[in-house]
Amino acid sequence: MMENTKLPKSNPMMHRIGVAAAAVLFMAGCASTSAPTEQMAVSRAAVSNAMSAGGNQFAPVQTRSALEKMESAERAMADKDYELALQLAEQAEVDAKLAAEMARSAKAQKAADALQEDIRVLREELERQTK
Repeated sequence: MMENTKLPKSNPMMHRIGVAAAAVLFMAGCASTSAPTEQMAVSRAAVSNAMSAGGNQFAPVQTRSALEKMESAERAMADKDYELALQLAEQAEVDAKLAAEMARSAKAQKAADALQEDIRVLREELERQTK
C-alpha cells in the first residue's frame, strides 16, 4: 500500500546561509557606484597631454574623440550617472593616449624625413665637388 514518506527536516544552518547569501546579493545590487573622480583626473591629464603633444595637428580625429568623450563624461558626472561617466572617461583616456602617440610618431617621422633630405643634399654636394 502507501509507504510512509517523510520529507527531510530543514537544516537551520543551511537556512541561515541562504538568507545571508540573499542579503549579500541584494545589497550588492543596491550599492551605488561611487563618483569616478580619480579616473576623471587621469583622463583629463591624458587629454591635456595629447593636446600638448600636437594631437590637434597630427591626430585630429582621435583628439576630437577624446575631447568629446571627456565632455560627455563631465555631463554624466553632473547627472550623477557615475557608471557612464567612468566608461566615457576610460574611453577618453584611451583615445587621448592614442592621439598623443600618433602625434609623437608623426613628429619623429617628420624629423627622420628632414634628416634624409639633409643627407641627400650633402651627397649631391659631395658628388658635385668630386667631379
